[in-house]
Amino acid sequence: MTTLRELRATIDALYPAADAQSWDAVGLASGDPDAVIERMLLAVDPVAATVTEALEWRAQLLFTHHPLLLRGVTSIAEDQYKGALLARLIRGGCALESAHTNADVVESGPTGTIFDRLGIPAGAEERIPIEPLANNPARGIGLVGELPESITLREFAERVAEIFPATAGGVRVAGEPEQPVRRVACCSGAGDSLLSHPLVRGADVYLTSDLRHHPASEAREQAILAGGPALVDAAHFASEWLWLDGAAARIREAHPDIEVRVSTHNTDPWTFTVAQQA
Repeated sequence: MTTLRELRATIDALYPAADAQSWDAVGLASGDPDAVIERMLLAVDPVAATVTEALEWRAQLLFTHHPLLLRGVTSIAEDQYKGALLARLIRGGCALESAHTNADVVESGPTGTIFDRLGIPAGAEERIPIEPLANNPARGIGLVGELPESITLREFAERVAEIFPATAGGVRVAGEPEQPVRRVACCSGAGDSLLSHPLVRGADVYLTSDLRHHPASEAREQAILAGGPALVDAAHFASEWLWLDGAAARIREAHPDIEVRVSTHNTDPWTFTVAQQA
């Protein structure tokens, strides 16, 4: 039998909490470290759908990418959704753990998994972190690498759409459809803070999520003036779902006595779009 404490040691070995960004809130949000874990559900978001899935499956651990308590809270009253979710998990005997930016920086994390699926060669020389960790420059937030051969921006965006799970918003693109793409910068999740980074500016395309109007517009205007990347913007959820299968496989290997499942719930908050005539 594996306790939560033992499982957390494995998770920390895979995704060291010490490598999380200073503003992050990773690790155990609720649960008894000495509880026995027989079933574990992995998901991107700790929301009603994934909590319900975990409890209906009788899991003892819900392991998510996004922390539930990332922003400070002063109450876990059950008339607010965070309190309601925590109460349901506690009553159901299901702990809640997260690996967020500490998962983002590892080779097998969300961005590294995207590069794997895009066919970008792996290795320290082939994949360069955009913002390296101070204590381990081989790891960091975001990656830059090169496709085996040049393709058009349209082909690149279509490949992203095929790889990522479908969402209501689809994949948005800023750039000329036929312009060549080979050098790729990528930051899974919200990456507009890296738009002005020299490694991003030197890429042919920047793949990320949650791009806002003004940062995206300014980046494209600067690219028109002095060169810079095309932009490919996918749903935040979609860019951070792919890595869960690999995480589940690693946990199964370390703890074969635990039944591990990846949630298939689409937890992107947008549910549909309405087409307009151009």
